[in-house]
Amino acid sequence: MLGFFQTGFSGLTWGSIVMLVIGGVLLYLGIARKMEPLLLVPIGFGVVLVNLPLGGLMETVGGEPTGVISRVFQLGLVSEIIPCFIFLGLGAMTDFGPLIANPKTLLLGAGAQFGVFFAFFIALLIGSVFPDFVEIGIKEAASIGIIGGADGPTTIYLTNRLAPHFIGATAVAAYTYMALVPIIQPPVIKLLTTKKERGIYMKPQLRPVPKTEKVFFPIIGAIIIILLVPKSAPLIGMFMFGNLLKESGVTDRLADTAANAFMNILTILLGLTVGCFMSAETFLKVDSLMVFALGIVAFATSTAFGVTLAKLMNLFSKEKINPMIGAAGVSAVPMSARVVQRMGQQANPRNFLLMHAMGPNIAGVIGTATAAGIFLGMVG
Repeated sequence: MLGFFQTGFSGLTWGSIVMLVIGGVLLYLGIARKMEPLLLVPIGFGVVLVNLPLGGLMETVGGEPTGVISRVFQLGLVSEIIPCFIFLGLGAMTDFGPLIANPKTLLLGAGAQFGVFFAFFIALLIGSVFPDFVEIGIKEAASIGIIGGADGPTTIYLTNRLAPHFIGATAVAAYTYMALVPIIQPPVIKLLTTKKERGIYMKPQLRPVPKTEKVFFPIIGAIIIILLVPKSAPLIGMFMFGNLLKESGVTDRLADTAANAFMNILTILLGLTVGCFMSAETFLKVDSLMVFALGIVAFATSTAFGVTLAKLMNLFSKEKINPMIGAAGVSAVPMSARVVQRMGQQANPRNFLLMHAMGPNIAGVIGTATAAGIFLGMVG
């Protein structure tokens, strides 16, 4: 029979208990509140598992991973395989039709990236003003800023390249804020718009997009973006390749596998691995908590910049757009677009903004991956 000191109870600390509660909260949000359950359930359970003492899931010996999850972390995240392949699956799930039909929404996706760079400079400022309080250099600041794009795989990819010691905090922050889009975005949108602006009617019918345009878009898009920002090639290349599998019409089996079975496997591995990186020892530190605080600043600012840019575009446009669709310029697909749709119908029951919001939402994925490439080109 096991003695007390051979059980996990003997290793429980206040830190591990706090993290068990945090894991429970993530599970509650995913299961009871249905906030991105495909992400929060594996992440939350991973947090619970890694904070049960003596389990050894993230154990390393001499710097080499020996625990079950630490080996997945080493092979999947440190080697950058999982984030890149997730972009392949995302591409296979994405319809570029709304973006092609209304190209000016690409600007809204780019505009929302201002929040990424705003948070980057704020993080740099805090790191320089309070160097004894928190250690944030240019690489850490870039990893924090990218959270504003609300794109988990991009956040993981960039942080692993620049500041791997922050990967647990930045990844969980990015995925948590993605799940909390219905809570975070509406107050920001309402602060920057009037009820009249939120009720601006947009015709639901978009221009039909021919198949030829949909096939050429990922090819031409990949060439142009990668030539402009070469460091974005792994993410943009996989994203556009996945979309080409979907739109070509001759690789349906590959597109279906990438969008469904393959994507589900990657999501399980990613969620558990990210959650298991959140041990009390690595997470309950000033630096990690600062990441969470600055992450929400980045995300809220991205939303604000997107809305503001949409309002500026209305000053020069004959056909007004609903400024709320600018909030969908972050990469949280399709959560942001759904928030815009719901708020649009509350302000004007005639409004159907989902397809209009999907344009900037998809552009946000491209924009955030490009922003990551810019950071890598600067400091990588």
